[in-house]
Amino acid sequence: MRSKFGKVLLGLCLGVLAGCPLVGLTKAKAQVPFAAAWVAAPDPSAAGAEADRIAALEKKLNDQAVAIAAAQTAGDNSWMLMCAALVLLMTGPGLALFYGGLVQKKNVLGTMMQSFAMMAVVTVLWALVTYSLAFSSGNAFIGGLHNAFLRGVGMSPSVYAPTIPLQTFMVYQLMFAIITPALITGAFAERMKFSAMLMFTVLWTIVVYSPMAHMVWGVGGLLNATTGKIPCLDFAGGTVVHVTSGVSALVTALYLGKRVGYPKVPMQPHSVVLSFMGACLLWVGWFGFNAGSALAAGTLATSAFVATQFGAAAAAIGWTAAEWIRNGKPSALGAISGAVAGLVAITPASGFVTPMSALWIGLVAGMVCFFMVVKVKAMFGYDDSLDAFGVHGAGGTLGALLTGIFANSAINPAFGAGKATGLLEGNWRQLGHQAASVGIAWVLSIVGTLILLFIVDKTIGLRVSAADEAMGLDLSQHGEEGYEWAH
Repeated sequence: MRSKFGKVLLGLCLGVLAGCPLVGLTKAKAQVPFAAAWVAAPDPSAAGAEADRIAALEKKLNDQAVAIAAAQTAGDNSWMLMCAALVLLMTGPGLALFYGGLVQKKNVLGTMMQSFAMMAVVTVLWALVTYSLAFSSGNAFIGGLHNAFLRGVGMSPSVYAPTIPLQTFMVYQLMFAIITPALITGAFAERMKFSAMLMFTVLWTIVVYSPMAHMVWGVGGLLNATTGKIPCLDFAGGTVVHVTSGVSALVTALYLGKRVGYPKVPMQPHSVVLSFMGACLLWVGWFGFNAGSALAAGTLATSAFVATQFGAAAAAIGWTAAEWIRNGKPSALGAISGAVAGLVAITPASGFVTPMSALWIGLVAGMVCFFMVVKVKAMFGYDDSLDAFGVHGAGGTLGALLTGIFANSAINPAFGAGKATGLLEGNWRQLGHQAASVGIAWVLSIVGTLILLFIVDKTIGLRVSAADEAMGLDLSQHGEEGYEWAH
């Protein structure tokens, strides 16, 4: 019995030992075709779900990109519209109050009306032809008529500003075109006919401003920083606005001659209070002028904003210090004049220099413009009534040249990453380019202004009669007075 049980047990053990590999091998062989079939022929429903998941992810990423671009456009557009309003604020009420307070009481309305007239007349002219002459494609000196009557100026972005509508860019640049001829009126204040002023400024905007704007800012312009043969660094209008208006102001003052009684008869500002308020408004508006020229609400706008504040503050201190040393007292008129001089000088440099460089530019500008107004004007005896040349012509020229010295690629790599921008970085040629651009602006302003003054003088006459000048522009040109309560 035991022998029989032992044989059975031994047989079972041998069967297990012999059968296990066979069973495992059989199972493995059975599983291989199944695994191969699973890899080679995936479940159609699972593959479709994966494709849908990838497509949904791609759509989500695309929607996010569109939303981000729309948000950037909305932000940049809002910023630029606000800046356009700030620049308009510089002309009215800023410049109107600043100039209005500096003239005699009998000329306050006539002077303010000249600034206000530019807000209306230049706007219409800009829509008809001057925007096109400044910014449409043309040659190296002037644009064409492709955008005359604002044809093609719509809501799509442009090469000038890729994140805002072209129409926003157009209206922003309009505000520069408005204030530039208004600045010239300071030189011939109290003695030019209103009709002559209108005719002259209309022609001047076409003949002088539009070509200069195209040369510096227009695509393909001679002085354009990126595409021009003489790359000029002018961030917000040192040459386009201030040199042209300041030099033209000097030419106009010389052509018209002095006011009756000047300089023997005292012609003091009738209200420094008005001028003080105007200067403060100019300072605030200038942030739109300079920081807005970044054409986007980015870091470059911040840099220009800071440089503007620092330059104006340093110039106010520089002018005040020079006046204090010379006269023994600092005046309110001197302080606000210094601030404006600093704003003028920092304009071309605002998007290219560090805050510390802005301080130096402002300090030098305040002292130099004080010297031009107090010493040079008296030395040559010309009657630049409200010192348009001493502040804007001299300050704009100085600022353009100092931009070539202090421009820093860390702030704005205007010529490409890693390339020197200004003289202090090793780009000594840039100072020569800046001098060339200033020279072109001077020549264009002198020649163009002289020709236009001659034309206006020979057609309708430039200057009011001695009797009308004695009466004042308010009554003789407009039939009203600014201060009727004084009688």
